[in-house]
Parts: sequence; structure tokens; C-alpha cells
Amino acid sequence: MGSELAGSDFPFAECILEGRTALVCGASKGIGRSCALMLARAGARVIACARTAADLDSLIGQMHGEGHRAVELDLEDIDAVVEAVSDLGIVHILVNNSGGPSGGPLLENELADFEGPFRRHLHAAHTITKALVPSMESEGTGRIVNIISTSVREPIDNIGLSNTLRGAMASWSKSLSRELPPCITINNILPGFTDTDRLGSLAESISQRTGKPVDDVQEEWMSGVPIQRLIDPMETAVAVTWLCLPSSSGVRGISLAVDGGRMRSI
Repeated sequence: MGSELAGSDFPFAECILEGRTALVCGASKGIGRSCALMLARAGARVIACARTAADLDSLIGQMHGEGHRAVELDLEDIDAVVEAVSDLGIVHILVNNSGGPSGGPLLENELADFEGPFRRHLHAAHTITKALVPSMESEGTGRIVNIISTSVREPIDNIGLSNTLRGAMASWSKSLSRELPPCITINNILPGFTDTDRLGSLAESISQRTGKPVDDVQEEWMSGVPIQRLIDPMETAVAVTWLCLPSSSGVRGISLAVDGGRMRSI
């Protein structure tokens, strides 16, 4: 499915973001990579940010259009984040995204375990947003989309630190939705069980802790998903791109689930 959605014959949002620049964090793999590809397909000039230069180079080579560039950056290094953002120029679209923390019961975490994840998610997102809002306002348009998790509505067992972090991100975003200038929107995407390396790592972690085979862990997950399959990252990227369209200016402060119907809450 991913190759189909990213292909040259896929008509969604073709060129309607032309003239816009998008900064995509955590763009080297998974949902971030798919967002970068889809936004480029929609006509945006993409600045792809991640820690691994080689993965970024391969991403740039796959993007539709020209003018894209890569920024090698560790989001946990806030001083480096400040410096990098100051050199970006005008950015109209920001996708805040980064790898989640390790799984496990919350009570097994020490205070120090919270520091890195909170820096690369909440602290980095706040730093980048604060830096970009003035230019978005001067341009008369801005779109901020945060990739978080369905756990902000229904906490997921054995990823307590991630649940805590995602909840903080959701509250931060909702608060900003009441404060940002009228021309700037901020919204959240809540991915469900998505076909990424991150999900594979979580399955391995649960398997090691419980003794269940990885296949059994994944089957248990799928038993609660009405569409009976993992979400393709490109499906999530389509939702992100929709929130970034000029016509989506009335959508503000929401948390949109892309989870195949897994959540039971309304």
C-alpha cells in the first residue's frame, strides 16, 4: 500500500501545497518518512530532520519535486535545535514527530528516564513552535501537526512512560490551540497499531517480558482492531497532509485517530 500511495499516479493533494515549506521532524523512518514523502507529493518543499544522515539522503532521493533538503539533528539537544531552526527561513508547516520511549511498567522508570523523551518530544516541539510562529503569522498561514498516540485517550498497558509523555503533548497542543494567532492551526494525529519499526520493537519487548511469541503478541493486538490489519504509515501521512491544506483552516485543536477503529471511546 505504501508504494501505491506515494506513487506518481496517486492524485491526492497533487501540488496544492505548492509554495509552502514543511519541516518534518523524525523524518528518517516510519510515519515521519511517510509524512515527508506525502507533503512533497502535495507540492510542499520539505525540510527533513532526523539524526541519521544516510537515511535522510535516501529519503530526499525518493521525494517528488525539487528543493527539498535534509537537516541532521538530535532533538534531545535543545541548543542544537535552537541553532538549526534559526537557519531554516520561512516555514509554513511543522510536523512534530520523534521516536517513542522504551516500553515497560511505569513504576520501573526512574526520574532520569523521563528526561530524554521529554526533551525530544515536548521540549523540542515547544522550542521549534515558539521559533516558527512569528514567521507563520507574518506569512498569514501556519499548520502544526503533532504525531502522538491513541494512548492520550486510552492508556496502553506496558508503555507507561510513553502514555505520560503523549498526554503532556496533547495538553500542550490543546492549550496552544487557544493561544495561537487565528491563521495558525495546531492539531494532533493519534496513530494506532502502525506498520513501523517502533511497533516491532514494542512487540519484541513484550515478548521478552511475558514469554509470549511475537506473533501471539501481534495477534492479540489485531483482535481488537476492526480492520484486522496494521495501519500503513502512508495512511497516517494522508491524514497529516489533510490537516495541512489551506482548506483545513477551520480544524483546530483536535486529536484525530488513525487507528483502524481500535479505540472504543467516542
